[in-house]
Amino acid sequence: MTLYKYNTSGVFSEIKEKPFKLERDIQRMFETNMSEIMGLEMIKSEFTIKDRRIDTLAFDPQSKAFVIIEYKRERNSSVIDQGFTYLSLMLQNQADFILEYNETQAGNLKRNDVDWSQTKVVFVSQGFTPNQREAVNFKDLSIELWEVKRYENDSVFITPIRKSHASASIKTVMQNSPEFKEVTEKIKEYSEENLLKGKSDDVVELYESYKNAILNLNTEIEVKPQKWYISFKKANSHICALEIQKNGIKLTINVAKGHLEDSKQLTRDISTVGHFGNGDYELKISDTKYLEYIMSLVKQAIK
Repeated sequence: MTLYKYNTSGVFSEIKEKPFKLERDIQRMFETNMSEIMGLEMIKSEFTIKDRRIDTLAFDPQSKAFVIIEYKRERNSSVIDQGFTYLSLMLQNQADFILEYNETQAGNLKRNDVDWSQTKVVFVSQGFTPNQREAVNFKDLSIELWEVKRYENDSVFITPIRKSHASASIKTVMQNSPEFKEVTEKIKEYSEENLLKGKSDDVVELYESYKNAILNLNTEIEVKPQKWYISFKKANSHICALEIQKNGIKLTINVAKGHLEDSKQLTRDISTVGHFGNGDYELKISDTKYLEYIMSLVKQAIK
């Protein structure tokens, strides 16, 4: 990608890329800004377990799952093999990851508090080869690639590499490998299809109406299916969540208590009760009567 500076004379001038000299510099940048870049909690740098070193261990507070982050040094190394090795390592040593979290976060996390099925590995690099990109292009593979580039004006461009909507299942390729089978049986990639399965046509149509309305609020909003609900995000900021129910939808809006302007008082305060998704406001939806007004509420969560 080429960046340009546009001056007052109406002339473009190219902003040259200024590559990181050391992968350690990329690691330091990610670890220092983990919440802003990836929406994760930083747990441990250089976490060692079973004679293997993990560059960065993080935790996703939304999915309640651990995330392993590796900074690629060799452009032609296999992201699939290394990724599955780390996923298997985590699943076989859950207690060690729980202990590390509790020690660094002064928390009381228990094994059952973690959704191990949403564990994932993220590789970060200044560039990936076409083979590496293609290797992770499976819809149910919990391995992600993130590219980072720095430019001479100290700007940094960070982007996750999106998977093709037509991507196949990793199970069809690796079904004969015992190691891969063990990991893919325990770790799941959830989809809208999973969450809408068995729901009535009316509920599916209602979901599509609200989904499209939310996406129309901002071109950068993305759909991120979770285990129990569908999250909508802009960059790493959670906006709202839709929980598909038997007779309708439950919407959670990511606005803190006392900061949502709701003149019709359609929402309720859920700040003191357990709930899916982020935010302190919730409302149940069974039709599109107040669709436009509800979008005005959701819009308040967009940063």
